[in-house]
Amino acid sequence: MFKRVKPYVGEYKKYTIWATILMCIGIIANVAPYFLIYQIIAPLTRGEHIDASFILLRVILVAVCEIIFSVSYVKGLEFSHISAYNTLKNLRVSLKAKLEKQPLGNINELGTGRIKKVFTDDIDQIELLLAHAIPEGIANIAIPILIIVLMFVFDWRLGLLSLVPLVIGMFAMGMMMKSGMEKMNAYYESAAKMNNTIIEYVNGMEVVKVFNKDGDSYKRFGDTVRSYRDFTLDWYKVCWPWMAIYASVLPCLVLLMLPFGSLMVLGGTIALDKMVLVFCMSFAVGPSVLKALNFAGKFPQLDYKIAELEKMMEHPPLKEGTAGFQGKNLDVEFKNVHFGYEDAEVLHGVNLSLKQGTTTALVGESGSGKSTLAKLLVHYYDLNSGSISIGGQGITDMSLQALNDQVAFVSQEQFLFNTTLYENILIGKPSAKKEEVFEAAKRAQCNEFLERFPDGIETQAGDGGKQLSGGERQRISLARAILKNAPIIVLDEATAFMDPENEEKMNAALDEIVKDKTVLVIAHRLSTIRNADKICVMKEGNCIAADTHDKLLEVCPEYKKLWDASVSASTWKVREA
Repeated sequence: MFKRVKPYVGEYKKYTIWATILMCIGIIANVAPYFLIYQIIAPLTRGEHIDASFILLRVILVAVCEIIFSVSYVKGLEFSHISAYNTLKNLRVSLKAKLEKQPLGNINELGTGRIKKVFTDDIDQIELLLAHAIPEGIANIAIPILIIVLMFVFDWRLGLLSLVPLVIGMFAMGMMMKSGMEKMNAYYESAAKMNNTIIEYVNGMEVVKVFNKDGDSYKRFGDTVRSYRDFTLDWYKVCWPWMAIYASVLPCLVLLMLPFGSLMVLGGTIALDKMVLVFCMSFAVGPSVLKALNFAGKFPQLDYKIAELEKMMEHPPLKEGTAGFQGKNLDVEFKNVHFGYEDAEVLHGVNLSLKQGTTTALVGESGSGKSTLAKLLVHYYDLNSGSISIGGQGITDMSLQALNDQVAFVSQEQFLFNTTLYENILIGKPSAKKEEVFEAAKRAQCNEFLERFPDGIETQAGDGGKQLSGGERQRISLARAILKNAPIIVLDEATAFMDPENEEKMNAALDEIVKDKTVLVIAHRLSTIRNADKICVMKEGNCIAADTHDKLLEVCPEYKKLWDASVSASTWKVREA
């Protein structure tokens, strides 16, 4: 486990070392008063006279020891936390960098709840290991071991008696850890499932209320929470008896020394002052050992968390080249493309060509593979087999930056950051001037709703863009694409949230944007793409036909069926009473 953490500690390793040294000094200073107390008690047991100055000096030394303990221990904790939090920072930065290179499909499969738990809860738990368990654990176990050795030097019989409670306590701790490990995986899986369910429940609250699904939704929510509760209680019930044994027995090193040591004193086989010395030493050992072993119970949990982090990082990164764009032109070619989610293949050898400066539309029933095909062009996922190229250059041969410079993607679900609308549009081209941003907003028909806001384009979007309607968020995302001005544009239901009044304006804006561009568009309303240069009909992961609208009506029954359904839907209206 320490090897797993080591790469992220880096230059801050020295702080951990100094923290351990300072804490060892603190522990020595904390146990020294027991020896000073022995120096006062021992002469009294022998009937010797001691001066008040002798006692006063020991009292002063006890105070000095406590000051040394407080200063060194606090300073040690300061150093350990400097190391710990910088290590957590390095860990989060490393994890972020690796996640950024993962296919979005893998990230979506993890779920926002699990990612949040890993990035915050699980990584924060590692702070306990770095800031406390390592330096405090080492200090609290090293010094007691030294004291136990000294106990054996003074009297090996009392030393052996002092070990019995330690052995019993450590056995109980071992049994607790063994029992807990068997249930740990189920516990953490339950916790991850609960996090995902809670986030889904909160995000879907509107749908739940509108469709009166409170009972079903809350039942699922309640089931996952109760499942987590049951796993937690089941785990604790197994651990609690062993925990009680080691917590009560382990600190009591005098458990056997007191009766047997007393008999040895009465029998004359050991001097009373020597037994008092060993007694004082045992009082110094118990609390430190208990504190050290309390950290031991955390190591399996922390080991699991670090393993989960590494498991997340182990996914193969998205295949990416280092070359810039070197294509001969902007023709896009899908060649024998196979792709699937986990074990289910959803695209079965798709072949499709998009000529530069033309518009190609993808149509088909839901689940036919339209959106998947579009996302593959912007390299959201790696192919199972086949290739996608731009101007003859494979998209996996160029860097993601080079690919992103060539392709703009506007989906039906766009996320806005909780910053100004201006900053949200600027994402499309961070180096753009203000005039360019304003022009992009104007061309995307954003001015109409921006004028409603007192702060205009400087208005805060809110969490996820909640200050705007769905159609308004769509136009902001479209403004991003306009500002980016990429030569290839992918539109996935770009007008999905448009109301009838604004759809005409949006279509006019889209016509202007896609002019002289290579365009791949997905639309369920076929009337919006009837003039496309090519229409590809998708069915069950296959491209079954690709031609113009008029020709497809003649030769493709599947397209004619879709067209007739679209025409029928466009004439639908509420029947008058």
